[in-house]
This record gives sequence, structure tokens and C-alpha cells, in this order.
Amino acid sequence: MSRRDLITPFKAAIRGLVYTFRTQRHMRFHIYVVLTVVLLGIFFGLRLRELMILIFTVSLVLVAEMFNSAIEATVDLVEPRYHPLAKFAKDIAAGAVLITTIVALVVGALLVLEENRWEEIKLSLVSESIGVTAPVRIVFGCFLVFLVVVIGKAMGKHGQVLQGGLVSGHAAYGFFLAGSIMFLTDRPLVSAIAILLACLVAQSRWEARIHSIFELTLGAAVGVILSLVLFGNYIPK
Repeated sequence: MSRRDLITPFKAAIRGLVYTFRTQRHMRFHIYVVLTVVLLGIFFGLRLRELMILIFTVSLVLVAEMFNSAIEATVDLVEPRYHPLAKFAKDIAAGAVLITTIVALVVGALLVLEENRWEEIKLSLVSESIGVTAPVRIVFGCFLVFLVVVIGKAMGKHGQVLQGGLVSGHAAYGFFLAGSIMFLTDRPLVSAIAILLACLVAQSRWEARIHSIFELTLGAAVGVILSLVLFGNYIPK
């Protein structure tokens, strides 16, 4: 193979990276989140093997995001007009990005939790405070989030119960779970990863043009307030 044949594919790959970074806002957002998670891992003293696992896992998010952008561009080229199957293909690609993002954040959270700390968290989940265990509070909180979101959507003038509406249900659940995790652990990195995950969920709803910033803010406020109400006085034994 000639030297030109070796360099040309490399240049094409670089052009793809640059184009994706310049044109895709969610790609830039994911890159910033990935860099933040890796820097936090280094700051909190992850071992070399753990850091390698973290870097490999979060790199899958970027790869999935690039495949998502490529699929969207191909679908728009083949079918520029609206078509249910075209939307279905884009939704599947976006779902793949969401799955890799969640897996990456979960892996990052598990890496910073040492064996001893993991055992403490499992014990704290079944310990009682004021007669109510943490799992019961979480289940009850999810039910309250559902009620508040449904009422909020009913007050709005657009959207449906399961999509759109005045209050974002995804943001409400994401920030409720993130707030609950913050009260159940004293590890700053775990709390930061939970918040990042909630932000990613909210960002995906904004990128899909399902909710506005105001609606996402309302949903996040609902989740944060309910987590404070249910876990503000929670003291694991």
C-alpha cells in the first residue's frame, strides 16, 4: 500500500471527528461530561486499571454519539421528508446513546465505590430512620413525582401525559433519584455522577425538542424538592 493510501483514511477520520464536534451540540456536551468524569476519577485517585476501565467505557458514549449523527445524516439524505420509519431509526440511534451514557455513569459510580463502602451503602438502604427505610422512601417518592408531574401537565396547554407538557417527567425523576443518591452517600464523586446523569436525561429531552428549558427546570425543581422532603431528615444507622 502506498503512503497516500495510509494517510487518506486517517484524514477522513479526523474530518469526521471535527465535523461532528462543530455541528453537533450534544456531541460537544458529551465530550465535556466525559472529560469532567475522567478528571474527577484522576482527582479522586482511581487506580490505573480502574481509570482504564472508566476511559474505555466513556469512550463508548462518544462512539455511539458519532454513530447516531451518521445515522441521522443518512436518514435525512434518503428521506428528507417526515416519515414514521425515519423517525423510528433516529429514535433507536438516540436510545443507543442513552444506554451507553447510563452504563458509563454507572460504571464510573461503581469504580469509586470500594468494596467496604459498597457494603455500607447496602446496609444503609435497609436501615430504618423514623420507621421508614430508604427503598420505601424512594418508591413513595417516585409515586409522588408521578402525581405532581401529571398535575403539572394538566395545568399546561400542550403536551400529553406521557410526552411533552408543562413539567418534564424525565427531568423530575432524574433529579429526584440524583438527590436521593446524594443523601444516601457521602462520596462527592458519586453525587457528581448522579447529577451528571440527571443533566444528560434532561438534555436529551431538550435536544429532542420535547421540552423547553423552562419545562425542564420545573421538572428538575420537582425532583429536587421531593428528594429534600423525603431524605432531608434521613440518617442511616
